[in-house]
Amino acid sequence: MEGAQQALVQGELYVREHGESYVREGAPAEQDPDLHPDPDPVPTLPATPVVLRGDGLVLREWAEGDLPAMAELFDEPGIAHRTPLASPFDLAAARAYLDRARSTRADGTRLQLVVTEDGVTPLGEVLLASLGAERPAGAVTLGYAIGAAHRGRRLALRATRLLTEYAHTTLGLHRLRLQIEADNAASTGVARAAGYRLRADVPPTEVTQKGRTYTLQVWEHEG
Repeated sequence: MEGAQQALVQGELYVREHGESYVREGAPAEQDPDLHPDPDPVPTLPATPVVLRGDGLVLREWAEGDLPAMAELFDEPGIAHRTPLASPFDLAAARAYLDRARSTRADGTRLQLVVTEDGVTPLGEVLLASLGAERPAGAVTLGYAIGAAHRGRRLALRATRLLTEYAHTTLGLHRLRLQIEADNAASTGVARAAGYRLRADVPPTEVTQKGRTYTLQVWEHEG
């Protein structure tokens, strides 16, 4: 079952939303070319809106009418603790988040999809970040966030599997990474169930945000 902290994969996914820098000790060691001599190419996102269907879900891009639901989803203590998103996350924060999502979608560096079961009602978000040439985590990263009222329904797991398959088969990406705190048991459970493996050979990244210092472990999926 997905727990209280289930939906929170951290790292550059959310930090970059505000243009912040969180890595205290420079570039991660996993960017060493001896570890990954053949980085994935920069994919081209489709010009038309992305809609993914499978496993009882419909993933679609954020729309103007989603702003109230977005504020409700992201304005909660777990997300405030695990990510640098604004807290409280009100309609103004939602407006800024949507504008940023549209900007990074347009420049091809990020794809943010609403998690729904009916194609309409937002339940959370799943995203691909670092799609451009600059990849601070050493690869394209995937993240997810499920609203507190909707946890316990395997939404993060199903959405992660669906977006991972899309990234591999449609975008042609060989490697995807998650960055998760070691004590975020529910989120690491999602990663493991979705087929990601902990990269014990990659040094964790130390992060400081909101007055809290912690480390992010790397989980990887190859396809």
